[in-house]
Amino acid sequence: MTETTVAEVLAELAALEDPRARKVNERHGDDHGVNLGRLRALAKRLKTQQELALELWRTADTSARLLALLICRPKAFERDELDVMLREARTPKVHGWLVNYVVKKNPHAERLRLAWSGDPDPVIASAGWELTTERVVKKPEGLDLAELLDVIEAAMKDAPARLQWAMNHCLAQIGIEHAEHRARAIEIGERLEVLKDYPTPPNCTSPFAPTWITEMVRRQRDG
Repeated sequence: MTETTVAEVLAELAALEDPRARKVNERHGDDHGVNLGRLRALAKRLKTQQELALELWRTADTSARLLALLICRPKAFERDELDVMLREARTPKVHGWLVNYVVKKNPHAERLRLAWSGDPDPVIASAGWELTTERVVKKPEGLDLAELLDVIEAAMKDAPARLQWAMNHCLAQIGIEHAEHRARAIEIGERLEVLKDYPTPPNCTSPFAPTWITEMVRRQRDG
C-alpha cells in the first residue's frame, strides 16, 4: 500500500473532523473529532486491508488508529505486536476497540489475558480484566471464579479508575452468569460501594454491581 493512499485516507479523515464532536470526545480522554458512524462507513468502503491498517496505526493519529482497527485482519497479529499496540494505545477509545475488535478475535488472546492481568500498569491490567470478563461470560471452564472474587474483593476499592471499572464489570458478570457465586458478588459490591453513586441516565442500568446484577437477572428471568 503506497504512502499516497495513506495520505488520501488521512485527508478524508481530516475532512470528516467536527470540532463539536472533538470537544465532546476530549471530555472522555479521546482526542479525535470524527463521527464514529462516518468512520465506520469509511471502513466499510475500504474493506479489510491489513497493510493499510498497519500504516494508519503507525501515524499515531487517533482517528487513523480507530479506522485501522476496523479494516485490519485480527487473526494476523502476533502476540508481541498486540502487546506493543496496547501500550501505544493512548486513548480510551483506541484501547477499547483494540481489545474488543482485535485481541478478542486473535488466537493469542488467552496468553495476553494472563500476561496483562498482572501488569503493573493499571491501564494494561484493565485489558487483562476485560479479557477475563469475556471468558466469564463465554468460556468460564478452567477459570477459578472464587479466586477472581477474592482478587476483586481485595483490590477493586483502591484500584485506579480504568482498572476499577474493568474489575467491577467482571464482578457484575460473575454475579449475572453464575448463580452459585451471585450472593457473594452482590455482597462484595454492597460492601465496597464502587460506582454506587455513578450518574446513570434514565432507562439505563447502573454500573453499581448489586443493581446491575439484580436487574440483568430479572430480565433473564422475565424474558
